[in-house]
Amino acid sequence: MEQTKAKSGHPKGLWYLFGTEMWERFGYYLMLGIFSLYMLDNWNNGGMGFDAKKKSDIYGTYLGLVYLTPFIGGLLADRILGYRRSIVMGGLMMASGYFLLSVHNNTSFYIALFLIILGNGFFKPNISTMVGNLYSGDDMKDKKDAGYNIFYMGINIGAFICNFVAAYMRINYGWGSAFAAAGVGMLVGVVIFLLGTKHIKHVDVVKPLKQGDMSTGRILGLTVLPMFVFGILGYLIPGNFLGSDTNDAFIIGCLPVIGFFVFLAFKAEAAESRAIKALLAVFTCVILFFAIFHQNGDALTVWAEDHTDRKMSESVAGVADKMGMAQVVVNNDLVSAPDSVFNAEIAKLREQEEAMPKTSIKELQAKADFANKVGQLEKSRKYFATLPGDQIPEKGKDLKLYSTELYQSINPFWVVVLTPVVVGIFGFMRRRNREPSTPSKIAIGLVITALSALVMVGAVFATNDLTLKAGSFWLFASYMVITVGELCLSPMGLSLVSKLSPPRITALMMGGFFLAISVGNKLSGMLSGLWEDIEHKQNFFYLNFGLVLAAAIVMIAMLKWLNTVMRENNVK
Repeated sequence: MEQTKAKSGHPKGLWYLFGTEMWERFGYYLMLGIFSLYMLDNWNNGGMGFDAKKKSDIYGTYLGLVYLTPFIGGLLADRILGYRRSIVMGGLMMASGYFLLSVHNNTSFYIALFLIILGNGFFKPNISTMVGNLYSGDDMKDKKDAGYNIFYMGINIGAFICNFVAAYMRINYGWGSAFAAAGVGMLVGVVIFLLGTKHIKHVDVVKPLKQGDMSTGRILGLTVLPMFVFGILGYLIPGNFLGSDTNDAFIIGCLPVIGFFVFLAFKAEAAESRAIKALLAVFTCVILFFAIFHQNGDALTVWAEDHTDRKMSESVAGVADKMGMAQVVVNNDLVSAPDSVFNAEIAKLREQEEAMPKTSIKELQAKADFANKVGQLEKSRKYFATLPGDQIPEKGKDLKLYSTELYQSINPFWVVVLTPVVVGIFGFMRRRNREPSTPSKIAIGLVITALSALVMVGAVFATNDLTLKAGSFWLFASYMVITVGELCLSPMGLSLVSKLSPPRITALMMGGFFLAISVGNKLSGMLSGLWEDIEHKQNFFYLNFGLVLAAAIVMIAMLKWLNTVMRENNVK
């Protein structure tokens, strides 16, 4: 069936998938942007009240699992469900999870995370696979990299917008309303997807099993069941190999799935085997990219909260205050009192809060308002701790700050701004037959990502060993550099999977790419967990630099072989 094309020369279906992914990522990154802050915030303020170690452990485990389940979702879509049905199922599960997070309860918190993890498994690999399928015709193959870059820009438009909504909802209505907004965004994405059915249904093809293919039941039996068994064993093993029981459980639990992909590579016929081995080699290198990249929601969020000068200019503050978008810190006798006095008074206020009646809606609201005021005192004192004395407002006055969530929009801002630049540069090079191969772009992305860590080393020195606050421009600069690396790597990874995967297991191999992201995300949480233990914070960023640079060196060493495999498969 011949597909319709927009004036841009890209399939019309791309724009519906673009819109779907934009709103799905709106919800996903809205939740992720406030996730660490929510877990750290006091229970009485509506947060979970976790300590920093537990927060990083849960953050890393969640990010790991949310990209582990695409292996299962991709397999089931390839063999049984089809892509469209899987995407709708996954979207509805994720929306349910976001709405459930708006309920302030320990049990609902973990059930919500489970639904989001499962839903992403059905959604993420299959919408990415459908993008590649739209470019399967000979007249479209050369536009596949550009198509994935455009699709990736949709991801980041959603990720940019969501943090402004998160800040407004959290500041004015609390954590629960912010999470509910994520659920609404996901539902909008599902509606857009359904509206575009006629433009994408022709690339929703369930792949028949070929002779010698392993059955779906056997694959699940060899991977999912052992994954749970290994995970449980990892959790129960006395002591910790990797810092916590959940770290051990996750990494050990991944071993059967990793083993399956290795088995698949050696079992396939020669041509397919080389392609799968090439993909697995690339997956191994990109693990460390995501280990560094996804610290934006944890270690870099803590940096923005505690060590960044977030003061608004008077002109911006006036507008932001009217829109309910400014975070306010106040100075008064209690905030500026000695530690012993401050801590004793806060304890008394918390006791007073606990004693407040909560039988009616009006009383519950009064209790919440009181808790927010106490929380404001705690946050004000913490913010002023590393602010020069001449910048602390006089008693009785306040400062208006950019909400920490807004710093999560810096990366998607740069993606939206720089995507046309990167696509244009590669397009210019392509017209002169000088465009780097997809593996070469990934290697370039790793080198640039390593450099972004050095920017944050400069930020640490600018704080005089965290005794002062760093300017916001350090985060803008670091995110700008890593975004260039991201644009060379992340959408190119999706494109590479679509190009090299044997057609009948494309979504399964896309799940393998997300498995690499999964392991990288878990490592991200593990690395962020070191933040509290490393005394000199520049060493934390030097560690990030070294890890990604090592991955870049390995990738560069493999380029000749990878490019040979690309030529064997008639792709660039």
